[in-house]
Amino acid sequence: MFDKVLIANRGEIALRIQRACKELGISTVAVHSTADADAMHVRLADESVCIGPPSPTESYLNIPRLLAACEITGADAVHPGYGFLSENARFAEILEEHKITFIGPTSEHIRLMGDKITAKDTVKKLGIPVVPGSDGGVANEAEALACAKEMGFPVLVKAASGGGGRGMKLAETEADLAEAMANAKSEAMSSFGDDAIYIEKYLTKPRHIEFQVFGDGRGNAVHLGERDCSLQRRHQKILEEAPSPALNDEARNRVGEVVAKAMRDLNYRGAGTIEFLYEDGEFFFIEMNTRLQVEHPVTEAITGIDLVLEQIRVAAGAQLSFQQEDITFSGHAIECRINAENAKTFRPSPGLITYWHPPGGLSVRVDSGVYQGYRIPPYYDSLIGKLIVHGKTRNECMMRLRRSLSEFVIDGIDTTIPLFSELISQPDIVNGLYDIHWLEKYLAKSES
Repeated sequence: MFDKVLIANRGEIALRIQRACKELGISTVAVHSTADADAMHVRLADESVCIGPPSPTESYLNIPRLLAACEITGADAVHPGYGFLSENARFAEILEEHKITFIGPTSEHIRLMGDKITAKDTVKKLGIPVVPGSDGGVANEAEALACAKEMGFPVLVKAASGGGGRGMKLAETEADLAEAMANAKSEAMSSFGDDAIYIEKYLTKPRHIEFQVFGDGRGNAVHLGERDCSLQRRHQKILEEAPSPALNDEARNRVGEVVAKAMRDLNYRGAGTIEFLYEDGEFFFIEMNTRLQVEHPVTEAITGIDLVLEQIRVAAGAQLSFQQEDITFSGHAIECRINAENAKTFRPSPGLITYWHPPGGLSVRVDSGVYQGYRIPPYYDSLIGKLIVHGKTRNECMMRLRRSLSEFVIDGIDTTIPLFSELISQPDIVNGLYDIHWLEKYLAKSES
Protein backbone atom coordinates (compact mmCIF):
# COMPACT_ATOMS: atom_id res chain seq x y z
CA MET A 1 0.00 0.00 0.00
CA PHE A 2 1.08 3.59 -0.53
CA ASP A 3 2.66 5.65 2.23
CA LYS A 4 1.59 9.05 0.97
CA VAL A 5 -0.88 10.17 -1.72
CA LEU A 6 -0.85 13.60 -3.31
CA ILE A 7 -4.33 14.72 -4.34
CA ALA A 8 -4.04 16.69 -7.58
CA ASN A 9 -7.43 18.38 -7.34
CA ARG A 10 -9.59 20.69 -5.25
CA GLY A 11 -13.07 21.04 -3.77
CA GLU A 12 -15.37 18.22 -2.80
CA ILE A 13 -13.55 15.53 -4.78
CA ALA A 14 -10.24 16.33 -3.07
CA LEU A 15 -11.93 15.91 0.31
CA ARG A 16 -13.61 12.68 -0.86
CA ILE A 17 -10.26 11.18 -1.86
CA GLN A 18 -8.69 12.34 1.38
CA ARG A 19 -11.30 10.48 3.41
CA ALA A 20 -10.65 7.22 1.56
CA CYS A 21 -6.90 7.59 2.10
CA LYS A 22 -7.41 8.17 5.83
CA GLU A 23 -9.50 5.02 6.11
CA LEU A 24 -6.62 3.09 4.55
CA GLY A 25 -4.08 4.67 6.90
CA ILE A 26 -2.41 6.65 4.09
CA SER A 27 -0.98 10.14 4.64
CA THR A 28 -2.29 12.83 2.30
CA VAL A 29 -0.85 15.88 0.57
CA ALA A 30 -3.19 18.64 -0.56
CA VAL A 31 -2.05 20.94 -3.33
CA HIS A 32 -3.74 24.29 -3.75
CA SER A 33 -3.67 27.57 -5.58
CA THR A 34 -3.42 30.82 -3.63
CA ALA A 35 -7.20 31.16 -4.04
CA ASP A 36 -7.74 27.84 -2.24
CA ALA A 37 -5.48 28.37 0.77
CA ASP A 38 -8.48 28.18 3.14
CA ALA A 39 -10.18 25.22 1.45
CA MET A 40 -11.37 22.37 3.65
CA HIS A 41 -9.24 19.72 1.95
CA VAL A 42 -6.17 21.87 2.65
CA ARG A 43 -7.11 22.26 6.30
CA LEU A 44 -7.63 18.53 6.81
CA ALA A 45 -4.66 17.16 4.86
CA ASP A 46 -1.52 15.95 6.62
CA GLU A 47 0.56 18.27 4.43
CA SER A 48 -0.22 20.99 1.91
CA VAL A 49 1.73 22.67 -0.87
CA CYS A 50 0.85 25.88 -2.68
CA ILE A 51 1.41 25.28 -6.38
CA GLY A 52 0.66 28.69 -7.88
CA PRO A 53 -1.79 31.52 -8.49
CA PRO A 54 -5.54 31.04 -9.09
CA SER A 55 -5.36 30.33 -12.82
CA PRO A 56 -5.64 26.52 -13.34
CA THR A 57 -2.95 26.60 -16.03
CA GLU A 58 -0.53 27.96 -13.44
CA SER A 59 -1.60 25.63 -10.64
CA TYR A 60 -3.82 22.55 -10.97
CA LEU A 61 -2.88 21.98 -14.62
CA ASN A 62 0.80 22.73 -14.14
CA ILE A 63 2.54 19.35 -14.32
CA PRO A 64 6.06 20.54 -13.32
CA ARG A 65 4.67 22.14 -10.14
CA LEU A 66 2.67 19.05 -9.25
CA LEU A 67 5.74 16.90 -9.82
CA ALA A 68 7.79 19.22 -7.61
CA ALA A 69 5.16 18.92 -4.89
CA CYS A 70 5.48 15.12 -5.06
CA GLU A 71 9.24 15.31 -4.73
CA ILE A 72 9.15 17.84 -1.88
CA THR A 73 6.71 15.78 0.16
CA GLY A 74 7.85 12.30 -0.84
CA ALA A 75 4.44 11.28 -2.19
CA ASP A 76 4.58 7.88 -3.85
CA ALA A 77 1.20 8.14 -5.61
CA VAL A 78 -1.11 10.78 -7.11
CA HIS A 79 -4.88 10.67 -7.28
CA PRO A 80 -6.16 13.10 -9.97
CA GLY A 81 -9.87 13.08 -9.04
CA TYR A 82 -11.96 14.19 -12.02
CA GLY A 83 -11.40 17.09 -14.40
CA PHE A 84 -8.04 18.88 -14.54
CA LEU A 85 -5.38 16.22 -15.34
CA SER A 86 -7.45 13.13 -14.61
CA GLU A 87 -7.51 12.06 -18.27
CA ASN A 88 -4.14 13.44 -19.33
CA ALA A 89 -2.09 10.52 -20.61
CA ARG A 90 1.15 12.50 -20.59
CA PHE A 91 0.71 13.34 -16.89
CA ALA A 92 0.30 9.64 -16.10
CA GLU A 93 3.42 8.83 -18.14
CA ILE A 94 5.53 11.49 -16.44
CA LEU A 95 4.55 10.25 -12.99
CA GLU A 96 5.45 6.68 -13.90
CA GLU A 97 8.79 7.87 -15.28
CA HIS A 98 9.49 9.34 -11.85
CA LYS A 99 8.41 6.12 -10.06
CA ILE A 100 5.20 7.72 -8.78
CA THR A 101 1.96 5.77 -9.21
CA PHE A 102 -0.92 7.37 -11.06
CA ILE A 103 -4.12 6.21 -9.35
CA GLY A 104 -6.10 5.50 -12.48
CA PRO A 105 -5.83 3.61 -15.77
CA THR A 106 -2.64 3.21 -17.76
CA SER A 107 -1.60 6.07 -20.01
CA GLU A 108 -2.26 3.77 -22.96
CA HIS A 109 -5.92 3.35 -22.02
CA ILE A 110 -6.34 7.05 -21.23
CA ARG A 111 -4.97 7.93 -24.66
CA LEU A 112 -7.01 5.22 -26.38
CA MET A 113 -10.32 6.46 -24.98
CA GLY A 114 -9.41 10.16 -24.92
CA ASP A 115 -9.78 10.45 -28.69
CA LYS A 116 -13.48 9.93 -29.34
CA ILE A 117 -12.91 8.63 -32.88
CA THR A 118 -10.36 6.04 -31.78
CA ALA A 119 -12.56 5.11 -28.82
CA LYS A 120 -15.55 4.41 -31.09
CA ASP A 121 -13.43 2.24 -33.38
CA THR A 122 -12.05 0.35 -30.38
CA VAL A 123 -15.38 -0.40 -28.71
CA LYS A 124 -16.94 -1.47 -32.00
CA LYS A 125 -14.28 -4.16 -32.23
CA LEU A 126 -15.07 -5.13 -28.63
CA GLY A 127 -18.73 -5.69 -29.47
CA ILE A 128 -20.21 -2.49 -28.04
CA PRO A 129 -22.84 -0.79 -30.28
CA VAL A 130 -22.11 2.81 -31.30
CA VAL A 131 -24.14 5.77 -32.51
CA PRO A 132 -24.22 5.86 -36.33
CA GLY A 133 -21.67 8.36 -37.56
CA SER A 134 -18.67 9.12 -39.72
CA ASP A 135 -15.90 6.55 -40.04
CA GLY A 136 -13.30 8.67 -38.34
CA GLY A 137 -12.91 12.42 -38.59
CA VAL A 138 -14.26 14.59 -41.38
CA ALA A 139 -11.73 16.80 -43.14
CA ASN A 140 -14.03 19.25 -44.91
CA GLU A 141 -17.62 20.31 -45.46
CA ALA A 142 -18.14 18.13 -48.53
CA GLU A 143 -17.11 15.02 -46.62
CA ALA A 144 -19.31 15.99 -43.67
CA LEU A 145 -22.29 16.70 -45.93
CA ALA A 146 -22.01 13.32 -47.67
CA CYS A 147 -21.95 11.57 -44.31
CA ALA A 148 -24.85 13.63 -42.92
CA LYS A 149 -27.02 12.98 -45.98
CA GLU A 150 -26.37 9.25 -45.70
CA MET A 151 -27.49 9.23 -42.03
CA GLY A 152 -30.17 11.89 -42.42
CA PHE A 153 -30.47 15.20 -40.58
CA PRO A 154 -30.34 16.29 -37.81
CA VAL A 155 -26.71 15.47 -36.95
CA LEU A 156 -24.22 16.43 -34.26
CA VAL A 157 -20.81 17.82 -35.09
CA LYS A 158 -18.49 16.73 -32.28
CA ALA A 159 -14.91 17.39 -31.23
CA ALA A 160 -12.71 14.30 -31.41
CA SER A 161 -11.05 15.32 -28.13
CA GLY A 162 -14.25 16.70 -26.59
CA GLY A 163 -15.93 16.36 -23.25
CA GLY A 164 -18.30 18.18 -20.91
CA GLY A 165 -20.49 19.31 -23.81
CA ARG A 166 -17.75 21.46 -25.35
CA GLY A 167 -17.05 21.23 -29.08
CA MET A 168 -20.52 19.80 -29.77
CA LYS A 169 -22.87 21.55 -32.20
CA LEU A 170 -26.23 20.59 -33.69
CA ALA A 171 -26.97 20.86 -37.41
CA GLU A 172 -30.71 20.42 -37.93
CA THR A 173 -30.57 20.93 -41.70
CA GLU A 174 -28.02 21.03 -44.50
CA ALA A 175 -28.00 24.83 -44.24
CA ASP A 176 -26.77 24.61 -40.61
CA LEU A 177 -23.84 22.29 -41.27
CA ALA A 178 -21.12 24.76 -42.27
CA GLU A 179 -21.72 27.02 -39.26
CA ALA A 180 -21.94 24.05 -36.88
CA MET A 181 -18.61 22.73 -38.18
CA ALA A 182 -16.89 26.09 -37.87
CA ASN A 183 -18.16 26.63 -34.34
CA ALA A 184 -17.31 23.09 -33.22
CA LYS A 185 -13.78 23.33 -34.63
CA SER A 186 -13.18 26.72 -33.02
CA GLU A 187 -14.49 25.60 -29.63
CA ALA A 188 -12.55 22.33 -29.81
CA MET A 189 -9.30 24.13 -30.56
CA SER A 190 -9.73 26.62 -27.74
CA SER A 191 -10.81 23.95 -25.21
CA PHE A 192 -8.64 20.98 -26.18
CA GLY A 193 -5.96 22.27 -28.55
CA ASP A 194 -7.29 19.95 -31.26
CA ASP A 195 -9.84 20.97 -33.91
CA ALA A 196 -10.51 17.46 -35.27
CA ILE A 197 -14.26 16.78 -35.57
CA TYR A 198 -16.57 13.96 -36.56
CA ILE A 199 -20.27 13.57 -37.40
CA GLU A 200 -22.80 11.60 -35.39
CA LYS A 201 -26.51 10.93 -35.83
CA TYR A 202 -28.67 13.11 -33.57
CA LEU A 203 -31.16 11.00 -31.67
CA THR A 204 -34.42 12.80 -30.99
CA LYS A 205 -35.50 11.39 -27.58
CA PRO A 206 -32.62 9.44 -26.05
CA ARG A 207 -31.74 8.92 -22.42
CA HIS A 208 -28.15 9.24 -21.23
CA ILE A 209 -27.30 6.00 -19.47
CA GLU A 210 -23.80 5.12 -18.31
CA PHE A 211 -22.34 1.93 -16.87
CA GLN A 212 -19.76 1.98 -14.09
CA VAL A 213 -16.94 -0.47 -14.80
CA PHE A 214 -13.94 -1.49 -12.74
CA GLY A 215 -10.88 -3.55 -13.55
CA ASP A 216 -7.67 -4.50 -11.78
CA GLY A 217 -5.33 -4.68 -14.78
CA ARG A 218 -5.01 -8.42 -14.26
CA GLY A 219 -7.85 -9.50 -16.49
CA ASN A 220 -10.54 -9.11 -13.84
CA ALA A 221 -13.29 -6.59 -14.59
CA VAL A 222 -16.89 -6.04 -13.50
CA HIS A 223 -19.75 -3.64 -13.98
CA LEU A 224 -21.54 -1.99 -11.07
CA GLY A 225 -24.79 -1.21 -12.82
CA GLU A 226 -25.92 1.94 -14.55
CA ARG A 227 -26.68 5.56 -13.78
CA ASP A 228 -29.28 7.63 -15.59
CA CYS A 229 -27.86 11.09 -16.31
CA SER A 230 -30.53 12.36 -18.69
CA LEU A 231 -31.34 15.60 -16.87
CA GLN A 232 -28.89 17.89 -18.62
CA ARG A 233 -28.43 21.51 -19.51
CA ARG A 234 -26.14 22.35 -22.42
CA HIS A 235 -24.95 18.72 -22.46
CA GLN A 236 -23.91 18.94 -18.80
CA LYS A 237 -25.48 16.69 -16.18
CA ILE A 238 -27.25 18.22 -13.20
CA LEU A 239 -29.04 15.22 -11.64
CA GLU A 240 -28.20 11.53 -11.74
CA GLU A 241 -30.00 8.46 -10.45
CA ALA A 242 -29.34 4.75 -10.11
CA PRO A 243 -30.75 2.49 -11.25
CA SER A 244 -32.32 4.00 -14.36
CA PRO A 245 -36.13 4.03 -14.28
CA ALA A 246 -36.01 3.16 -17.99
CA LEU A 247 -34.20 -0.19 -17.69
CA ASN A 248 -35.22 -3.64 -16.56
CA ASP A 249 -32.95 -6.34 -15.17
CA GLU A 250 -32.61 -8.10 -18.53
CA ALA A 251 -31.29 -4.99 -20.31
CA ARG A 252 -29.06 -4.09 -17.36
CA ASN A 253 -27.46 -7.53 -17.19
CA ARG A 254 -27.11 -7.84 -20.96
CA VAL A 255 -25.33 -4.53 -21.52
CA GLY A 256 -23.45 -4.76 -18.22
CA GLU A 257 -21.86 -8.04 -19.23
CA VAL A 258 -20.93 -6.64 -22.66
CA VAL A 259 -19.05 -3.70 -21.12
CA ALA A 260 -17.45 -5.82 -18.39
CA LYS A 261 -16.19 -8.29 -20.99
CA ALA A 262 -14.81 -5.40 -23.06
CA MET A 263 -12.84 -4.18 -20.02
CA ARG A 264 -11.53 -7.69 -19.41
CA ASP A 265 -10.42 -7.89 -23.03
CA LEU A 266 -8.65 -4.52 -22.68
CA ASN A 267 -7.09 -5.58 -19.36
CA TYR A 268 -8.37 -2.28 -18.02
CA ARG A 269 -7.22 -1.00 -14.62
CA GLY A 270 -9.21 1.20 -12.26
CA ALA A 271 -12.58 2.93 -12.49
CA GLY A 272 -14.18 3.83 -15.79
CA THR A 273 -17.56 4.76 -17.21
CA ILE A 274 -19.05 3.63 -20.51
CA GLU A 275 -21.59 6.22 -21.63
CA PHE A 276 -24.52 5.42 -23.90
CA LEU A 277 -27.50 7.05 -25.51
CA TYR A 278 -30.54 4.80 -25.07
CA GLU A 279 -33.55 5.08 -27.36
CA ASP A 280 -36.31 2.64 -28.33
CA GLY A 281 -34.65 -0.22 -26.45
CA GLU A 282 -31.28 0.25 -28.18
CA PHE A 283 -27.95 1.31 -26.64
CA PHE A 284 -25.44 3.45 -28.56
CA PHE A 285 -21.93 4.10 -27.20
CA ILE A 286 -20.89 7.77 -27.09
CA GLU A 287 -17.70 7.81 -25.01
CA MET A 288 -15.70 6.27 -22.20
CA ASN A 289 -14.41 8.30 -19.26
CA THR A 290 -11.24 6.79 -17.86
CA ARG A 291 -11.64 8.29 -14.40
CA LEU A 292 -13.94 8.69 -11.44
CA GLN A 293 -17.22 10.45 -12.26
CA VAL A 294 -18.85 13.30 -10.35
CA GLU A 295 -21.89 11.06 -9.93
CA HIS A 296 -20.06 8.02 -8.50
CA PRO A 297 -21.83 8.32 -5.09
CA VAL A 298 -25.15 7.03 -6.45
CA THR A 299 -23.41 3.81 -7.48
CA GLU A 300 -21.79 3.60 -4.05
CA ALA A 301 -25.21 4.06 -2.44
CA ILE A 302 -26.88 1.15 -4.23
CA THR A 303 -23.89 -1.24 -4.15
CA GLY A 304 -22.26 -0.39 -0.80
CA ILE A 305 -18.85 -0.32 -2.52
CA ASP A 306 -16.36 2.50 -1.90
CA LEU A 307 -15.12 3.21 -5.43
CA VAL A 308 -12.34 5.59 -4.37
CA LEU A 309 -10.95 3.15 -1.83
CA GLU A 310 -11.01 0.43 -4.49
CA GLN A 311 -9.20 2.74 -6.93
CA ILE A 312 -6.38 3.14 -4.44
CA ARG A 313 -6.18 -0.60 -3.67
CA VAL A 314 -6.04 -1.59 -7.33
CA ALA A 315 -3.45 1.08 -8.17
CA ALA A 316 -1.29 -0.34 -5.36
CA GLY A 317 -1.32 -3.70 -7.12
CA ALA A 318 -4.16 -5.51 -5.36
CA GLN A 319 -6.74 -7.63 -7.14
CA LEU A 320 -10.36 -6.53 -7.20
CA SER A 321 -11.89 -7.18 -3.81
CA PHE A 322 -15.14 -8.39 -5.40
CA GLN A 323 -16.34 -10.41 -8.37
CA GLN A 324 -19.45 -9.84 -10.48
CA GLU A 325 -21.50 -12.29 -8.45
CA ASP A 326 -20.65 -10.36 -5.27
CA ILE A 327 -22.29 -7.17 -6.53
CA THR A 328 -25.91 -6.64 -5.58
CA PHE A 329 -28.10 -3.58 -6.08
CA SER A 330 -30.15 -2.29 -3.18
CA GLY A 331 -32.79 0.41 -3.46
CA HIS A 332 -32.55 3.68 -5.37
CA ALA A 333 -30.25 6.71 -5.17
CA ILE A 334 -30.38 10.22 -6.62
CA GLU A 335 -27.70 12.91 -6.72
CA CYS A 336 -28.29 16.64 -7.21
CA ARG A 337 -25.30 18.76 -8.20
CA ILE A 338 -25.45 21.90 -6.08
CA ASN A 339 -23.85 24.73 -8.03
CA ALA A 340 -23.07 28.29 -6.99
CA GLU A 341 -25.31 29.64 -9.74
CA ASN A 342 -28.52 31.58 -10.04
CA ALA A 343 -31.31 29.00 -10.37
CA LYS A 344 -33.01 31.00 -13.15
CA THR A 345 -30.18 32.53 -15.17
CA PHE A 346 -27.43 30.00 -14.29
CA ARG A 347 -25.05 32.91 -13.83
CA PRO A 348 -22.14 31.90 -11.54
CA SER A 349 -22.42 33.23 -7.99
CA PRO A 350 -19.03 33.20 -6.25
CA GLY A 351 -18.73 34.90 -2.87
CA LEU A 352 -18.91 34.47 0.89
CA ILE A 353 -21.08 31.73 2.38
CA THR A 354 -22.65 33.46 5.38
CA TYR A 355 -24.71 30.47 6.52
CA TRP A 356 -24.34 26.75 5.76
CA HIS A 357 -26.80 24.12 7.01
CA PRO A 358 -26.69 20.83 5.08
CA PRO A 359 -29.49 18.29 5.50
CA GLY A 360 -29.11 15.10 7.50
CA GLY A 361 -30.98 11.99 8.53
CA LEU A 362 -31.10 8.39 7.39
CA SER A 363 -29.47 7.72 3.99
CA VAL A 364 -28.66 11.38 3.28
CA ARG A 365 -25.12 12.26 2.18
CA VAL A 366 -23.63 15.64 1.33
CA ASP A 367 -20.24 15.74 -0.41
CA SER A 368 -18.85 19.25 -0.22
CA GLY A 369 -15.65 21.06 0.58
CA VAL A 370 -17.26 24.33 1.65
CA TYR A 371 -18.29 25.62 5.06
CA GLN A 372 -19.83 28.66 6.74
CA GLY A 373 -17.44 31.58 6.32
CA TYR A 374 -15.80 30.10 3.21
CA ARG A 375 -15.45 32.37 0.19
CA ILE A 376 -16.10 30.61 -3.13
CA PRO A 377 -13.48 31.79 -5.63
CA PRO A 378 -14.56 32.85 -9.13
CA TYR A 379 -11.85 30.92 -10.97
CA TYR A 380 -13.20 27.36 -11.06
CA ASP A 381 -16.22 25.19 -11.81
CA SER A 382 -19.35 26.32 -9.95
CA LEU A 383 -20.01 22.91 -8.33
CA ILE A 384 -19.88 23.39 -4.55
CA GLY A 385 -21.55 20.24 -3.32
CA LYS A 386 -23.52 17.11 -4.08
CA LEU A 387 -26.65 15.96 -2.29
CA ILE A 388 -27.07 12.19 -2.47
CA VAL A 389 -30.08 10.40 -1.02
CA HIS A 390 -30.94 6.70 -0.92
CA GLY A 391 -34.23 4.89 -0.38
CA LYS A 392 -35.59 1.36 -0.53
CA THR A 393 -37.66 2.39 -3.56
CA ARG A 394 -37.53 5.24 -6.07
CA ASN A 395 -40.61 6.79 -4.48
CA GLU A 396 -39.05 6.70 -1.01
CA CYS A 397 -35.88 8.19 -2.48
CA MET A 398 -37.84 11.04 -4.11
CA MET A 399 -39.66 11.81 -0.87
CA ARG A 400 -36.36 11.83 1.03
CA LEU A 401 -34.82 14.09 -1.61
CA ARG A 402 -37.74 16.52 -1.34
CA ARG A 403 -37.32 16.68 2.43
CA SER A 404 -33.53 17.05 2.21
CA LEU A 405 -33.72 19.91 -0.27
CA SER A 406 -36.11 21.75 2.04
CA GLU A 407 -33.54 21.45 4.86
CA PHE A 408 -30.54 22.56 2.79
CA VAL A 409 -29.81 26.21 3.60
CA ILE A 410 -26.97 28.18 1.97
CA ASP A 411 -26.94 31.95 2.44
CA GLY A 412 -24.71 34.62 0.93
CA ILE A 413 -24.67 33.21 -2.60
CA ASP A 414 -27.16 31.93 -5.17
CA THR A 415 -27.44 28.16 -5.62
CA THR A 416 -29.37 25.71 -7.78
CA ILE A 417 -31.25 24.25 -4.78
CA PRO A 418 -34.53 26.06 -5.74
CA LEU A 419 -34.31 24.57 -9.24
CA PHE A 420 -34.13 21.02 -7.89
CA SER A 421 -37.04 21.64 -5.52
CA GLU A 422 -39.05 22.75 -8.54
CA LEU A 423 -37.94 19.91 -10.81
CA ILE A 424 -38.74 17.03 -8.48
CA SER A 425 -42.37 18.13 -8.31
CA GLN A 426 -42.80 17.83 -12.10
CA PRO A 427 -44.85 14.75 -13.13
CA ASP A 428 -42.34 13.67 -15.80
CA ILE A 429 -39.53 13.63 -13.24
CA VAL A 430 -41.65 11.95 -10.57
CA ASN A 431 -42.56 9.22 -13.06
CA GLY A 432 -39.07 8.95 -14.59
CA LEU A 433 -40.35 9.96 -18.03
CA TYR A 434 -37.61 12.30 -19.26
CA ASP A 435 -34.84 12.34 -21.85
CA ILE A 436 -31.72 14.43 -22.45
CA HIS A 437 -33.73 17.21 -24.09
CA TRP A 438 -36.39 17.44 -21.37
CA LEU A 439 -34.69 20.04 -19.17
CA GLU A 440 -33.78 22.39 -22.02
CA LYS A 441 -37.40 22.34 -23.20
CA TYR A 442 -38.70 22.87 -19.66
CA LEU A 443 -36.40 25.85 -19.10
CA ALA A 444 -37.35 27.35 -22.45
CA LYS A 445 -41.04 27.15 -21.49
CA SER A 446 -40.33 28.71 -18.11
CA GLU A 447 -38.62 31.67 -19.76
CA SER A 448 -41.43 32.32 -22.27
